[in-house]
Amino acid sequence: MFAHNSKVDLELNRAVERLIKTGGKDKLLPIVQAGEPVLRQQTARYTGQLSKRTLSKLIDAMHTTMLEAPGVGLAATQIGLGLALAVLEDHVRDDADDPREIAELPFHVIINPSYKPVGDETRSFYEGCLSFDGYQAVRRRWLDIEAEWDDESGKHHKERMHGWPARIFQHETDHLSGELYIDKAEIRSLATYENLEDYWCNDPVPTEAAAELGFDL
Repeated sequence: MFAHNSKVDLELNRAVERLIKTGGKDKLLPIVQAGEPVLRQQTARYTGQLSKRTLSKLIDAMHTTMLEAPGVGLAATQIGLGLALAVLEDHVRDDADDPREIAELPFHVIINPSYKPVGDETRSFYEGCLSFDGYQAVRRRWLDIEAEWDDESGKHHKERMHGWPARIFQHETDHLSGELYIDKAEIRSLATYENLEDYWCNDPVPTEAAAELGFDL
């Protein structure tokens, strides 16, 4: 829980306003790529450092940037900002038999998020990142988690998440601790978008990729 305007950091607030302006009328912010130090830093916990107006503008710009990329999540570090904040959104695909268990994930703002596994089941699927553009790799993640976060109004949430939404939450929360998905991915699975489409688009689990490329699921 945080109180708006009680601890506004004027210098940071001005810096974020400048960042937002880089998006122009389209509100599209530059997404930093692997190698940028901010992606490897522990973010600062959000305690109301931004004015309510600036926070709202930042969230709007992050949401617009995420959708345009396109992506299903965007962490503040990915736009060069070291605050513990991310946005998420994903929607059900046409394939009801998709083994990734994709489910509806309405737009969320997650501030100071954390998670812990529920049970010990994991799943391994190809995963990508807007800050490691052009590639995907297989990453093992918890199937079920208990997620906690504050929303933009300061309200605290606790929710059990399963399947693909749980994967998205883990991916974006890890960003805020300086981790990229590739850190714990199966490196032998690393593929360009083009090769993923050519070879493994019909292998979501991905057993064929594991056998052919030589990694364990």
